[in-house]
Amino acid sequence: MNSPDGEKALEHLNYSLIKNKPCRIMWSQRDPALRKTGQGNIFIKNLDESIDNKALHDTFAAFGEILSCKVGLDETGKSRGFAFVHYATGEAATAAIKAVNGMLLNDKKVYVGHHVGKKERQSKVEEQKAQFTNLFIKNIDVETTEQEFEDLVKPFGETVSVALGKDEDGKTKG
Repeated sequence: MNSPDGEKALEHLNYSLIKNKPCRIMWSQRDPALRKTGQGNIFIKNLDESIDNKALHDTFAAFGEILSCKVGLDETGKSRGFAFVHYATGEAATAAIKAVNGMLLNDKKVYVGHHVGKKERQSKVEEQKAQFTNLFIKNIDVETTEQEFEDLVKPFGETVSVALGKDEDGKTKG
């Protein structure tokens, strides 16, 4: 329920200082399903360190109702250059991404995209590792021939192609 007192508190007290720390006021979100789906959640990186939670909120509030927003801070309270904004709807998040991604905020070009959870990021890395089969090998004796090099790597599995890097004179670079 939107009470007029709650609206006033959000408007006038959000990010005001309490014991020298900015307080954050937001509507209680009792439905954990909305948080867990990740819908409406965006990630901002390359954020100028002068942008605090209030400036972040002021910048992104134009695109829709914000459930929460937070700048990532280190142990000393200094910005780590990234932030999260969680909108009530996926449409608001998409609008913010389209409008702000690649824009300059305090002279720094920011990346804004959908937030991808840690488990999902890790599974993508594992998937990419499974698909990646190229190897770069350095410190090969410059006298090694293509055939000697191929014979060296063959015992470890079938090869699609094997090549030694060469300079403009055709000599191997090792």
